[in-house]
Amino acid sequence: MVGIQDKAAIVGIGQTRFAKGLEDTELSLACQAISAAIDDAGLAPSDIDGLAMFSMEEGREVEVARSVGLGDVTYFGEIGYGGGAGCGVVGHAALAVATGQCRAAVAWRARKRAAKTSRPWAQVSQRITGHWQWSRPFGLLRPVDEIAILTRRYMHEFGATREQLANVALAFRKHANRNPNATMHEKTLSLEQYLAARWISEPLCLFDNCLETDGALAVVLVSAERARDCAQPPVYVHAFAQSIPMQHQVMTNYFCDDPLVGPSYACARLLWERSDFKPADVPVAQLYDAFSPLIPLSLEGYGFCARGEGAAFTENGALEWPHGRLPTNTSGGGMSEAYVHGFNLVLEGVRQMRGTSTAQVEGAESCLVTSGEGVPTSAVLLRR
Repeated sequence: MVGIQDKAAIVGIGQTRFAKGLEDTELSLACQAISAAIDDAGLAPSDIDGLAMFSMEEGREVEVARSVGLGDVTYFGEIGYGGGAGCGVVGHAALAVATGQCRAAVAWRARKRAAKTSRPWAQVSQRITGHWQWSRPFGLLRPVDEIAILTRRYMHEFGATREQLANVALAFRKHANRNPNATMHEKTLSLEQYLAARWISEPLCLFDNCLETDGALAVVLVSAERARDCAQPPVYVHAFAQSIPMQHQVMTNYFCDDPLVGPSYACARLLWERSDFKPADVPVAQLYDAFSPLIPLSLEGYGFCARGEGAAFTENGALEWPHGRLPTNTSGGGMSEAYVHGFNLVLEGVRQMRGTSTAQVEGAESCLVTSGEGVPTSAVLLRR
């Protein structure tokens, strides 16, 4: 075995409902999701002795441990960079379990961002220190503005079209329409609606953007040996990787040799080195989708197609269940299920490996889950 390959397994998943403006606090949402994941695994709160969380989580480890009723916690850690942290917290929990730092770990994300005043770009005048001083005073106020610049560069270099970006949005909306828990479960989307939508930051329209959602999700991990005795079939963490590329700038990585070679490339190299699977062996993927153009970039970075071919890859229903060449974001993803910094992608990867997805890929033995493109990132490869 290489590193932690298959030494830890996800045995419990839990989530709250998704909505805009949930009354619960972020801490309460976290505790609800964690408790549900522990119940799903058939464990008791006192069995959990490891915690892995996003550094921006408002419910601190101590409050979570006390509120959920955990036992003595022997490992706790935090991962930064929002959208890049989803797979990171899972990987760190797996590392802790595999190396004996704890016996059962929880990784989670809770988020309260429906209120506009809660978003990082709500008080721009107070947020122009550090590297932001080189972009925000000149109009790049929001993440969508920053990604729009990269998208225009990608369209210029490789001839990508809005119709190809629409392929992403339409595929994920179709998946959400099958998922009763998805925010957009009852809202269909057509190509005509997509093309007529208002601009948010040209060339990105309303439907190129993720949702803004309140909610929480959690997973429980134990050792591969212990997983055999848990209530749910184990889903093994087969490979894990993180990356901060050399000379990287968060979200505005425009000043390097090639701005379109993002963090996924460095992350992918290490992930596939540690894996018995290769991209051609992976039948389903959950790719971080804060914005539609991140999907072509990730398809290229993780080796599903050559550089510059990601937009064309999406054609002919390639991302759609059940007949696409790579069904992607099969619960609806951040664009149509919920945006909780990509952590819902982890749970959908687990459901695919359990055989319980609402868009189940038959016979899937592995599933790639990725975190943010444009920020320090992470990825996990799950297997049955």
